[in-house]
Amino acid sequence: MGARTGSDFLAGLRDNREVWVGGERVADVTTHPSLTGAAHSVAALYDLQHERAAECLIPDPETGEPIHASHMIPRSKEDVIRRHAALRVNAEYSVGIMGRSPDYMNVTYAGFAGAPSVWGANGNGQGAENLVAFQKELRRKDLCLTHTIIHPTTDRAQGDTPLPGSDISLHKVGETSDGIVVRGGRILATLAPFADEIAVYPAHPALPGAEEFALSFSIPMDTPGLKFLCRDSYSLPANAFDHPLSSRFDEQDGFVIFDDVLIPHDRVFLDGNLPVYNTVMATSWAPNITQQTMIRAHTKLEFAHELGTRMAETLNDKRPATLEMLGEIWTYAEFARCAIRTAEADAREYEDGAWFPSIAPLAALRASLPQWFPRVNEILQLIGGHNLLAVASRGMLADATLRPLIDKYMAGAGEVSAEERSRIFRLAWDFTGSALANRVELYERFYLASGPRNMQTAHRLATADRPTRARLVDQFFTSD
Repeated sequence: MGARTGSDFLAGLRDNREVWVGGERVADVTTHPSLTGAAHSVAALYDLQHERAAECLIPDPETGEPIHASHMIPRSKEDVIRRHAALRVNAEYSVGIMGRSPDYMNVTYAGFAGAPSVWGANGNGQGAENLVAFQKELRRKDLCLTHTIIHPTTDRAQGDTPLPGSDISLHKVGETSDGIVVRGGRILATLAPFADEIAVYPAHPALPGAEEFALSFSIPMDTPGLKFLCRDSYSLPANAFDHPLSSRFDEQDGFVIFDDVLIPHDRVFLDGNLPVYNTVMATSWAPNITQQTMIRAHTKLEFAHELGTRMAETLNDKRPATLEMLGEIWTYAEFARCAIRTAEADAREYEDGAWFPSIAPLAALRASLPQWFPRVNEILQLIGGHNLLAVASRGMLADATLRPLIDKYMAGAGEVSAEERSRIFRLAWDFTGSALANRVELYERFYLASGPRNMQTAHRLATADRPTRARLVDQFFTSD
């Protein structure tokens, strides 16, 4: 089939999936008021790949049918750079607000399938074959995936991984001639209401003797026994003037309950294989996926800088403090651009002939973003001040009695109309202060693990190049 359209995507969502929002089981995620905005935004991404086909689509290496470039298994540095163009198109669509657009999981599974020897280690050959076959299906049917990899937090004193015998976290409870049976909870399935399938793969290493938790698989969203409990919706009515982001990009987050769910044998990628479960994510996963995630982050930083600049221009704000803060945002964006470019320029072959970017620049960027994004929001709020709240709505502007007063008293500096001023500051509020904005800031603080954990990872990476730095210090400890 190849690359789908938006209407194809929406039709695939109308099934018997069990999605709950606000105490209500949703009958149709494409029309429910809390979900329809994001459903149609994801659909727009599927249409966008056809509108921007030169950047987004490539031929399937086996069938020749058009597929999104995020499904590519890069085989050269040129492939890595080619993929960048398609990932940038997706990132620009939501200006980085949607952290789990479909290309995230496309890139993830392309990376997994590009390293079959890693997944097939320790006797897991069949699991690796299943994974490679699934990735072909994923790209040819152009499926939209969500994923859930973190165990529920019930007692922090017990650590990040479940103890053997725990009945809360997702675990295997049985097996039939058709597949394995799993039970338990997992978090946090972002994009769940709008996905065709849900994937499970490793996060934190499992403890010795905890083979029942060492699972990886993918199954359709309407598989019997799957239940998705969504957080409160932050989606607002479809009004691009009043809610330019909240009306479109609330990708949702779901707590997943697996209530004795049957996983067909051909969809099982790991079944209790602790050595593979505990090591597979430490190979090429990070350099592969962080290309997508950092392109998204860079796009978002560029958007934030331009938005802050528009805010300042609207008020003719040329104060040194404002220019300094805008320069700070630009600095973050430029650091991000340079890190991505360096990582791609230093791309190399990893396992099985697959090429991915260099991890070091991307890891440094990944460790910095949990500090940068909250600071960017703070800067935009400081520039905006009370102006973020002193805005007119579309309904107010449409009122014949109010409009002359609004035009007189709520205009910006110079030739900036009241309507333009309200539009700019409404966009800034939706980006920094709305319910969706607060969810996104929390998301960025813990995106691909917390800032402190990523800083620790960065230090561990640095040890690989320690001899170079050690030489700089050791030269001062030579004998007189």
